[in-house]
Amino acid sequence: MSIPAFDGFRRSDGSVGVRNHMLVMSVTGLTGPTARRIGRAIPGARVVTTPFGSGLIGEDAELQKRALTAFGRHPNIGAALVIGGTPPFVESIAQAITASGKPTDALVLDDCDHDAITLTERGTRIAARMMREISGARRTRIELRELCLGMECGRSDPSSGLVSNPLVGCVVDAVVEAGGRAVFGETIEWLGAEHLLARRALDAGVARAIEDAVLRRERTAIAAGIDLLGRNPGPTNIAAGLSTIEEKSLGAIAKGGGASRRGGGAIADALPGPGLSLMDAPAYARESVGGLVASGAQIVLFTTGVGNSFVSGIAPTIKISANPAASARLKEQLDFDASDVFERKASLEHAAARLQQLVLDVASGTLTWGEVLDEGEEVVSRLGPAL
Repeated sequence: MSIPAFDGFRRSDGSVGVRNHMLVMSVTGLTGPTARRIGRAIPGARVVTTPFGSGLIGEDAELQKRALTAFGRHPNIGAALVIGGTPPFVESIAQAITASGKPTDALVLDDCDHDAITLTERGTRIAARMMREISGARRTRIELRELCLGMECGRSDPSSGLVSNPLVGCVVDAVVEAGGRAVFGETIEWLGAEHLLARRALDAGVARAIEDAVLRRERTAIAAGIDLLGRNPGPTNIAAGLSTIEEKSLGAIAKGGGASRRGGGAIADALPGPGLSLMDAPAYARESVGGLVASGAQIVLFTTGVGNSFVSGIAPTIKISANPAASARLKEQLDFDASDVFERKASLEHAAARLQQLVLDVASGTLTWGEVLDEGEEVVSRLGPAL
């Protein structure tokens, strides 16, 4: 029996990418429009921007820098152009990305006489040269153990917890068993099921960290006077058939399969090593997926009930649904239709084998619908006030 493998890009630092993107990244709010202009001029380039700047402080500033640096160092990025309006900040991020061994360049408004048009022209020339340079990279055969999956769910319904999430869990188990990595977050969607996650923790310390993370989110909601019903699950979840956060959580944690939980960390923290990790992060898909990708996920498995079009721009995002109506309606959004399992026309095991093959195909270059339609974007969470 052949060992599952895929065709990926081996980077100079030993990491493996499933894509070879040219990244144009604006790390300050002033230069976001310029980054988008450069991106439009270079077909296929990926653009990451942030609307924030020097006013961020404390943990918030640390997260922004950590996440933006991680986007640039991501193995799916072949080369990176960093632009911004604050020279020391731009240079520090560019240096951190350069240390990964990939082609990196930096431009700041100060070097362009504070003229966005000059910055656009210079940036476009640099990005064009980089794009041509990385086009020479070639895929090689890579073992499954070098794959890192991020798992997300959004606009869930009963079919998510009954079929789609357990289906993803089966694929996660296969990757982890092969020596690979996987991570999921959405901490508030562990509420009511945290004892089940803690029961499979690698040790007592990890178990306590899981329970403490959920308790912090719950206390934050209480302190703000928030009733989760109507927020999470939201109106769309409720209309689709989910009644409480506990019910939603029991389905959501199934994405992790049966592997032991190694623990994990905050948004954009590097994963501790092979196995399944948990990321303490917001549940909103845009923030959650950004955190998964910044932590190193090369591919995101994103389950949905009624449909959710958000995807990462850096990591191909495989959309999965077992809702028969959604699967029939959203042909150009959903990459994997598991409705035959929901309707008891196929087994979960058979569908898991098909999904694992799709994951390997996408890792080897097959495009997702999100990539075809250019839906991708990266978002970094905000944690507090700014100066």
